[in-house]
Amino acid sequence: MVHPPRMRLPAVVRAIHPAPALAVTALSAALGAILLFQAGRTPGSSWALLVLSVAGSQVFTGMANDIADRERDRVARPEKPIPAGELSVDTAIWVASAALALQLVASLWLGPLPLVIGAVASASALAYDLALSRTPYSAIPYLVSFGLLPAWIASGVGVPLDRILPAIPLVAPFAVAAHLANTVRDWQADAAGGSRSLAQVLGRQASRRLAAGLALAVGIGEGAALALGGRLTLASAVLGLAGLLAIASSARNERRLWYAVLVAAVCWTAAWALSTG
Repeated sequence: MVHPPRMRLPAVVRAIHPAPALAVTALSAALGAILLFQAGRTPGSSWALLVLSVAGSQVFTGMANDIADRERDRVARPEKPIPAGELSVDTAIWVASAALALQLVASLWLGPLPLVIGAVASASALAYDLALSRTPYSAIPYLVSFGLLPAWIASGVGVPLDRILPAIPLVAPFAVAAHLANTVRDWQADAAGGSRSLAQVLGRQASRRLAAGLALAVGIGEGAALALGGRLTLASAVLGLAGLLAIASSARNERRLWYAVLVAAVCWTAAWALSTG
């Protein structure tokens, strides 16, 4: 039986890591819109600029990652766009530079605070790409960048930062879960390339279990906090359950777990924002 050829995304799209880029941008757009609606405002130019800024940061981060890893990928991941010859390094650098410029210009219009927060978040991601991704300290940039994201969104749409401060304790364990889920799916290739990331140090099964466990703990903890505070609504309960089911159903599958974490991030962010306004 002859199977039809699989459709592949263009090389430049694959190089920016589209799934996490779309998830983080969608999460930011949703949280920003919810915060605005709860403040009695509708999404306008500041919201649009924030979304553009976050999208630019995600394209920059993903492309910079593939540029930084291009030599190792020639051995461990030769199918990726740059080592496969589908995307030149010059083009990749141009795309990353344009994306960073988009982030900074859009943030500049929002004011100094979102500009600085966004710049620090992207600098943290770049430190991961260039230096920390293959060390036992690989989770630190996730902690920094994920931790700054709610503040970046709130400051970008002009909402007081104390509105999102209660969410910060949940960000740290979820950031570690996201990092482990992302790296464990490439565990074999990273091991072949000599990586000593946190997932490599912990081991394959331990990393997968810890990623799923931390993510589930965050979802359950958020739900319990909202319920105990009398703020659990039907909408937030449905969103919370959707995130939990996504994680639980993918806990044994390294490839699916990463995408489940992305789904849960969007669901739980929306659930928290809807219930705490």
